[in-house]
This record gives sequence, C-alpha cells and structure tokens, in this order.
Amino acid sequence: MKKVIIRIVGGLGNQLFCYAAACRLARVNNAELVIDDTSGFVHDPYRRRYQLDHFNIACRKATVVERLEPFSRIRRYLKRAYNRYLPFEERTYIQQEGINFDPRLLQVRPRDTVYLEGYWQSEGYFKDIEQTIREHLRISPPTDIANQEMGLSIQNTLAVAIHVRFFDAPHAPGPHNVSNDYYTRAVMQMEKWVPCAHYFIFSDQPDAARARIPLPDQRITCVAHHRRDASAYSDLWLMTQCQHFIIANSTFSWWGAWLGEEQGKHVVAPALKKMGKTSWGFEGLIPDRWMLV
Repeated sequence: MKKVIIRIVGGLGNQLFCYAAACRLARVNNAELVIDDTSGFVHDPYRRRYQLDHFNIACRKATVVERLEPFSRIRRYLKRAYNRYLPFEERTYIQQEGINFDPRLLQVRPRDTVYLEGYWQSEGYFKDIEQTIREHLRISPPTDIANQEMGLSIQNTLAVAIHVRFFDAPHAPGPHNVSNDYYTRAVMQMEKWVPCAHYFIFSDQPDAARARIPLPDQRITCVAHHRRDASAYSDLWLMTQCQHFIIANSTFSWWGAWLGEEQGKHVVAPALKKMGKTSWGFEGLIPDRWMLV
C-alpha cells in the first residue's frame, strides 16, 4: 500500500501545517498517512513536543522502522542528498525548498512510500480538501473549569481575538516583534467592522501585550491562565471560539483565525516581510480574503 510519512516539527502552528499538507497528499493519492511524532523533536532547541493528539486525527504513528531508526539523522541526510538529484515528482523523500508556496507538491503522485519534510505554510497545499482538514483539526475542548468558563464568556459576546507574540523582549530593540503601530491600525480597522466588540488578548506575555492595544480596560480580557507550551491547544481552542481575529506574525494565530468557523468573519494580518527567525509575508501565506494592514 502507498504511504505518506510526515515528519512533524516545530510549535503547534507549524505542526498543523505539516499535517494538513501531508493529509492532502495522502488523500488525493489514496495513500495511508503515517505520522512521525518523534524524530522531529529529539533535537528541538526549544524542547517542544508533538501536540496533535488534541485534534480529531485518526491516522497511526510511525513505527521505529518508518522513523528510519537507528541512525535516523544520517539516514535522513543521505535520503535528502540523493533525492535532490531526482525530478521533484519522482522523489521518495520530499524536503521543502524555500518558503514560498510550491505548487509542485500538488502534482506529486506517490508509487510507494514517500517521506514529507517541511513546514508547508500555505492553505494552497490543502485548500481543495478544506472541509476534511477542518474536520480533522477539530480541537478536543479542554475540560477544566477555567477554560470552560472562558469559552462561555467568549461565546456569549461579540468577540475579537488578538494575538501578540514576542520573539524579542517587549521593551528591548529587536527586529522580530510586530510594531505597536500594527495593532493600532488593526484595531482601528476592526472597529469599523464591529464597533461594539469585546477583545480577548492571547499572548506569551499578556501584560506587555495589553499595553499595545489602544482600548479601555472594560473592552479587553487577557487570556492569561496558560503558561506552558503543553497548554497551547487550549489557547487555540479559545481563540477559535471568537468571531473575528487580529493575528500576529505567527502560525499559531494564523490557525486560530483559519479554524474559526464564524461565517463572515474578519481577519486582519500584519503586512510585513520578515525572514529568518520570523519568516512572514512570503507567497501563499496569507489568504486573499484576509486584510493586510
């Protein structure tokens, strides 16, 4: 049987992109999708872990053999090196080249087992099976009281999710954080659409994030009860309960906005281009229906 083995890597947002692209590749080719939930985290510098068990994903995990163990790093290196010399559509180990949307992946027709590696950060890789991806990425709601109460609060109001991500220290010079001006412009635009909304701030540093939002306290709630990476899915679930979105230069809030199911939702995204640590603004990342400011 044909197989697509996806190597999951990165934080939760990137893990979702990995899965979605691989799911589409497997589905349109009538192949089995297998998840390598281990090898991409062995040497992760941030000690991140696989987090997709909180979603409605039914495919199995890779065996030791399918993870190319033992000597996985060497064996992957050799497979990557060999496959670079093959035409893209004939490769059995497909590693993403560059960060722009690469339509070649949509034309791949596996004959046997194909390994897939990369972030694949565009809905273009799975747009044609969007409803399937939405079903698979339904989040299992957290069951603790704090999250359930916050979820009800969001569901019972006209809610805008704002995500503020700090790649650099909030009060130190650094090129990777979105500017304060972005949030001012984004809130001004959102106020034109939904002037009576309540704003829910999601951030790794909620106090610093609050200072960037030009609204009175009575119109803002900071979602600040999560502090661990393992709880990221809870924040994502809460974010998807909102009706409208102001996202950061972050794949985490990208998915919060994309998975939000409100018809006619408004999404504002930062119109900036960053490479390296915070790759952003590249071809295919932002859906045309979202507003860049």
